[in-house]
Order: sequence, then C-alpha cells, then structure tokens
Amino acid sequence: MKMEGTCKGLCNSYFCEMLKLQKHTFFLLSTLGIMLLVSCEGLFNKEEERHALARVGENYLYKEDVASLIREDMSPEDSTLFVTNYINNWASKQLLLSKSKINLPEEKLAEFDRLVSDYRADLYTRAYIEALVLQSQDTAVTQSQLKDYYEREMENFKLNEKLVQLRFVGMPAQFLDIDGVKAKIRNWKDDDKRYLDSIAVQFKKIHFNDSIWVSASRVVEEIPPLTPVNEGNYLKNSQFFELQDSLEVYLGMVTNVLEVNDTAPFEYVEPDIRQLILNRRRLNYVKKLETEIIDEAIKKKEFEVYEQND
Repeated sequence: MKMEGTCKGLCNSYFCEMLKLQKHTFFLLSTLGIMLLVSCEGLFNKEEERHALARVGENYLYKEDVASLIREDMSPEDSTLFVTNYINNWASKQLLLSKSKINLPEEKLAEFDRLVSDYRADLYTRAYIEALVLQSQDTAVTQSQLKDYYEREMENFKLNEKLVQLRFVGMPAQFLDIDGVKAKIRNWKDDDKRYLDSIAVQFKKIHFNDSIWVSASRVVEEIPPLTPVNEGNYLKNSQFFELQDSLEVYLGMVTNVLEVNDTAPFEYVEPDIRQLILNRRRLNYVKKLETEIIDEAIKKKEFEVYEQND
C-alpha cells in the first residue's frame, strides 16, 4: 500500500510537471506567435505605407522617389505638372528599356552592361580620387615657380587676340568740363589722377588702371562707338581717342598694344600658369597614388596577374 501511494504520488508529480511544462510551452508559443503577427503586420504596414505613383511591368515608381525632386518654391500647380511629366518620362524610359532588352541582340546587351559597369566604376573611383586630391594636394604656388614656368614655356604663350593697356572714362554728353577731363587723361600726372578720382562719381564708366592688359574685344564691349571694324584706328600705341554716341562721350588714352601672335605678357597668363602647375601636380599625384595602390595590393596578395597560355 505504501508502494502504491508512493507510485501514485510520483505519477501525480510527473503529470503535474508535464502539465506545467505544456502550459509554459503553450504560453511561449502563443507569445511568439503574437510577436510574429505584430512583426509581420508592421512589415506589411511599412510596405503599404509606400505609395506607388505608377507601374511598368514589375517596376514601381513610388512617391518618395519623386518627393525629394520637388523644390520648395514650387506652387501646387507646378508640383503637379512636374510629377506628371516625371511619371511620363519614367514610364517611357522603362518601356523602352523593356523593349530594348527583348529586341536587342545578346552581344549588344552584354556590351551595354559592360559600359554601364565601367561607367559606375569610373564614377566611384573619380569621386574617391578627387577627395584624396583635395585632402592632400599642395595648392601653394610661389611667384618664383610661376615665372620659372613662364620662362621655360614662353614660346607656347602666343596671343590669339589683341591686348591693350589703356585708361578711359565715359561721361554724359552734357558734361560741362569735357576739355578739362581730356587734358588730365592725356597728362596723367599725380594731380590729374587725384582730381579725376575726386569726380569719378560723375562718370558713367571708368578705367584708370592702365597697367592691366585687357583684350581689345573687351574694350569694344565697354565702349559702344568702338567696333571690331574701326578699333584698329583707335587702339594703337600712345593713341588718344575721343568717341561719342547719342548718350555718352568716351575719352581714352592707349599706352601699349600687343598684337596676335606676340608673346603674352606674364601678368596676363599668370592665372593660366598657376592652373597648369596645379593640374600637373594633380596628375603626378594621381599616377603616384595608382602605383602605390597596386604595389600595396601585390604585397598583401590582393592582386595577382596570371600567366596567359597561348
């Protein structure tokens, strides 16, 4: 009897534990199921939140794809028109792309895929190289470096347009003291400069820095009575000119002239020389960078070239 009681007690304990385990397992499974349902519902909701604007085959254009392209200063009407045009353009491209994949030869498609891959690689590598160049390149160029380059390459700096050094003013036709201004433009003593500076607000146009080289075409733009046809009569060495149109009188004094095929003055080509030096540095840096990248890859056994059997 004691044995039966003990066995019964053990069996009851075993079944109780099993029931507890089943209840616990059921609770865990129920909780896990609810979590999965909530998670799936969240995923479905996220998918549903994407508002499709158009579809071509299996490709969708979503609202968020276009939203970033709409400028804040657009009116509602402009935004609607922009979105409509964008959808039509997108659909046209998708349809043409689909047709091209069906109708173009496999060789042509493979060639295009290669070109696209090359272009993508070029975009990435170019952006990376530019970032490295901006970070590392020395942009300081001394006057000595500029002049050394100019003297070495002087034969390559031939003018393809006429240059002049001059001073001139443009004033209203009814200006009271035209003769006085004319005399001071000619003489150009320190007192003359100070006087003309003091009344400069009365002039329509003014250019007193006659040490700067200016293209003849630029002067023609600034002085309407001058034309490409007649500028040779006025833009000459040590030439004073007085020109007039219906509104203004122009007084000028040319101090120096350089013709086409003359050697360009250093001051005129200095900005170009600076850029040439920087470009050369950039090219040298890029070549060095490419060499170092390949050498490093070979050392790390990340790059190998296999023998090609004929």
